[in-house]
Order: sequence, then C-alpha cells, then structure tokens
Amino acid sequence: MSISFDSALGIHEKALGFRAQRAEVLANNLANADTPNFKARDLDFASVLAAQADKSKNGTFTMATTQNQHIAMQGLELADPGLNYRVPTQPSIDQNTVDEQIEQSNYAENAVQFQASFTLLNSKFKGLVAAIRGE
Repeated sequence: MSISFDSALGIHEKALGFRAQRAEVLANNLANADTPNFKARDLDFASVLAAQADKSKNGTFTMATTQNQHIAMQGLELADPGLNYRVPTQPSIDQNTVDEQIEQSNYAENAVQFQASFTLLNSKFKGLVAAIRGE
C-alpha cells in the first residue's frame, strides 16, 4: 500500500509555498519604499488558497495542441489573480504607495503564519514516519 502525499499533507504544502511567495512580495515592497511611483502589491492569501483547493478538487485545465502548427503557450504570462495592488491609506508626493509600518506588520504576521504552517507540516511528516516504522 502506497502513501499519497497529496492526501496525507492536504493543502498545507501549497499553503507553505504561498506564504513564501507572499513574503517575497512584501520584501519587494519594503525594498522599494523610497522608489518614486512604485505601487505596493500584496498576495491575497485566502483567494489564492481557495483557488488552489478548488483546482485540486475539480482538476486543472490544461491546453493541448492537436496539430503541430498550433502556437505554443510559451512566453504568455497570465495575470496572477491573487496578486493585487495595495490601496494606500495616505497619499504621497512621489506616488509611492508603500507604507513601511503596514508592510512590516504584514511581513511579521506572514512570518508567524509561515512558521505555524511549517510546524504543522513537520508534525504531519513525523506522523507519516511513525506510521511507516509501525510505531
């Protein structure tokens, strides 16, 4: 009998990846806090995770070429539905929408949630190892 990691870990593996992606976006915002006309972005974690759960439940949609003359999809980037521009709370003279305090608090909150997801995955792996060993 084989162990399916998808059924054993559930959505938590994807959640950890999305938390890491959100950390990158927030760090990019902080790095560009003094860049004129930079627009802060954030990953809507709830909608991205819900879309991933729906995709895993209902299957994925892939494009297939039925003839060799079809144009490949390489180079075509679709907009990420979860990555949105942040609405600024105060206008700035240089049109930069990064508020450092908000970005830092979101980054800290995301780091705590990342650690919680990592701890949960770690405990699931320990449970799988114990099941394999027969403990």
